Amino acid sequence: MAVAARQESTRQAILAAVTSPVADRLRTLRGPVAPRRHNARTIAALTANPGCDRRAVLDAAGVDKVLLAEQVGHPARFGQSPFAISRGVTFESGLKADGHRALLAAVRERLGLAEGPAAVLDLGRSEAAQLSNEERHERTRQALSRADVAVIDHPMLRVEVAGQPVYLEPDLVAARLDGQLRVVEIKSFPIIDGRADQAKVAAAAMQAAVYVLALRQLHRQLGRPAADVSADVLLVCPRDFGNQPAVAVLDTRRQVAVLSRQLARMTRIADLLDRLPEGLSFDLALDADGVSTRPAGELAGALAATSARYVPECRASCELALHCRTEARGSTGALGASVREALGGAADVATALALAEGRVKPGPHEQESARLLRHAARLRAEALA
Repeated sequence: MAVAARQESTRQAILAAVTSPVADRLRTLRGPVAPRRHNARTIAALTANPGCDRRAVLDAAGVDKVLLAEQVGHPARFGQSPFAISRGVTFESGLKADGHRALLAAVRERLGLAEGPAAVLDLGRSEAAQLSNEERHERTRQALSRADVAVIDHPMLRVEVAGQPVYLEPDLVAARLDGQLRVVEIKSFPIIDGRADQAKVAAAAMQAAVYVLALRQLHRQLGRPAADVSADVLLVCPRDFGNQPAVAVLDTRRQVAVLSRQLARMTRIADLLDRLPEGLSFDLALDADGVSTRPAGELAGALAATSARYVPECRASCELALHCRTEARGSTGALGASVREALGGAADVATALALAEGRVKPGPHEQESARLLRHAARLRAEALA
């Protein structure tokens, strides 16, 4: 009876999610295509700039931002190379072959654990693809409640982003080998002589923090302490230039705290949708070959109806960064969040220069920034003289 009740509850939750007014509005925004899935990278990027309503709306609707950026004339200039993707697939396949033997051996060696049998449950097999997100999430919850399962591959996780449940299908392993549940993150960039690219390690730590947060929320639903999910993430990368694994421990406590705080700050999607004009759509009108037929001017106009908050850091994580930078040209925000905050109410560079030169009278909220700008202008003039 308990299983049947839970299945009915799951069915009702799925029905409510797909028939809600918010879901209908998001489908209108996206157009008649399947939504793009969230992943840890998109959530990490979203929470890095929680004040950007544009990204929050596009991600919630599942709009393909890569194609959108190309169609408006500002294609993204970042991403993983095909070589790196192929190398990553080869490396991961080797780790997971023969019941994850190589992966388990490397993890045990890093944690100082003895060899021994470990039950592995892969939730990403073909039969699971026929299940809904909610059903796969329920399978993950059941797997976590089993004491006999030591390793869970491809769990379906869920976090709430701006009031909407977001499902994550991470290509990761959750391992319980020493009493604590640990996220095992596999990356293709190498660890050479004990060192790795710090920017890539930082990005991996923030993405892993998304999984830690999601696993902790799931653990709480099971009535278990969130602390049972360790913040020490096991990062597995190729050693030097081969395919032998090297395992590093990443302390993600700071990243988890930042992520929790930023998610709590985000405006609910329903509130953001209320601010948008009726009939707004980012439908790319794809043809049979997957090419957008929607005029670039229409899409640019649709983007202009959303509020963006561009900062230079967006170029490293957002597909629409170049378009937003063009829109923000001349604003103080385009120079960075610290500059925008230091200049107070001066929203654009022209106003800041006018205040510095004393050509305009500052308003009540611009007094302090005007004083600092005039002082900086005097120092610059003295230095040039």
